[in-house]
Amino acid sequence: MARTEKRPEESTASKLEQLRKLRDEALHAGSSTAVERHHAAGKLLARERAERLLDPGSFVELDRYVRHRESNFGMLERRPYGDAVVTGYGTVFGRKVFVFSQDFTVFGGSLSEVFAEKICKVMDLAAKFGCPVIGINDSGGARIQEGVVSLAGYAEIFWRNVQSSGVIPQLSLVLGPCAGGAVYSPAITDFVFMVEGSSYMFITGPDVVKTVTGEEVTFEELGGAATHAAKSGVAHFISPDEEACLDDARYLLSFLPQNNVDPPPYTEPSDPRDRQDPELDTLIPDEPTKPYDIKAVIRRVVDDGEFLEVHERFATNIVCGFARLGGHPVGVVGNQPQSLAGVLDIDSSVKAARFVRFCDAFNIPLVTFVDVPGFLPGTAQEHGGIIRNGAKLLYAYAEATVPKLTVITRKAYGGAYDVMSSKHIRGDYNVAWPGAEIAVMGPEGAVNILYKDELAAAKDPDKQRAALTQEYAAKYANAYVAAARGYLDDIIEPHETRPRLVAALRALAGKRDTNPKKKHGNIPL
Repeated sequence: MARTEKRPEESTASKLEQLRKLRDEALHAGSSTAVERHHAAGKLLARERAERLLDPGSFVELDRYVRHRESNFGMLERRPYGDAVVTGYGTVFGRKVFVFSQDFTVFGGSLSEVFAEKICKVMDLAAKFGCPVIGINDSGGARIQEGVVSLAGYAEIFWRNVQSSGVIPQLSLVLGPCAGGAVYSPAITDFVFMVEGSSYMFITGPDVVKTVTGEEVTFEELGGAATHAAKSGVAHFISPDEEACLDDARYLLSFLPQNNVDPPPYTEPSDPRDRQDPELDTLIPDEPTKPYDIKAVIRRVVDDGEFLEVHERFATNIVCGFARLGGHPVGVVGNQPQSLAGVLDIDSSVKAARFVRFCDAFNIPLVTFVDVPGFLPGTAQEHGGIIRNGAKLLYAYAEATVPKLTVITRKAYGGAYDVMSSKHIRGDYNVAWPGAEIAVMGPEGAVNILYKDELAAAKDPDKQRAALTQEYAAKYANAYVAAARGYLDDIIEPHETRPRLVAALRALAGKRDTNPKKKHGNIPL
């Protein structure tokens, strides 16, 4: 009897129907209960996050049908397609990026062997094609059933984080729990984003902390967004909700190049390059100890007043962030007189050093606004390692080969003057405003030391001190003394700061500078 063969079109239709079923299964890998619970908490699903992050319709998913390995730990009954992570690529403002998004609705987002393989694959592709990689973290940790295999998966990811550091931008969005060893991947990446009330990062949870140390602490107090933004400095950006967090990540990427070879993205400015701001002439108080907001200076100088601050709540005595000058992205660092008088301490030194090194790695010019009274004195700082940590900022500026522009707005005292991108550590364009003071220490402190005996013998020591202070400032502490030696390129009126910096940046666009050939330096970590 002759065998009846299926018609080709029927076979194709059957295969297409099977594919649709598999695709639908992969799209709904998490249980309906888990999905409902996730949405009820105000959270997007893993695939929704990836699609929301990227330009509409640009997301291309990879490894949709990958399944976890068979095991003897009760995992055979459920092997969802895609496992517990969504991976792929798309565009942000038309530029390609790679992304992975952990799915808490599938096995609590726990990391398995194939989960790690999917992440490693997109990380390898991002490095190969020179594109940023964005990781969306929402995981309960390692998949216990897979034991050391899951730990090996983490290590493979960490290794790739390190290899890609300084080569492609790496962003971590923590949109749920991130605990144990898993925290070290975000820690190695360039920027960490968290959401208030729903993001948590810690090495050990509150229960373990209580058992080991006796401390009682909540999830939020131990590793919430506010804690890591203000106290630990782990989080660079925090947002009120997930959608705002995704928008913040997109905005940050608009300042960054695709990799360490490509230039930062230029945007034709609507703000005139030669715009002057007369209000800068009166922004700094006449009283040298009275505070003002350095961010007001920054916003009046950069394009359209747009300034994306990094680490806004951490070490507030120094300000770091991204802006544009004449359409070109720049990294901005500035001492903040409103917080601890802008003094450099351990946290502010480390914060600024890491930012400077990021900008240098990705060819982003540096603009530094200096108003620094020195390093913070005291036993807490000395015992905490201010020498070692302050040296990190010095090292970062000295190592940087990108164009470095420096404006001293009011004062630069002691070693802090050297550290803050001075001409001596190869600042390219260094200027000061007319009232700036540059000296080993402030005039009052210097007079108290230099004229100690004279003041003790004076009939009116206060009057004598005032006269000597004025004389010292005029002779030794003003910016013209530094300019006379070539330590400053010019002394400029505050209102002309923007056009001067724009012109200098354009002049330095072709800068070619390299450090001595070496495997790597030994920064005082």
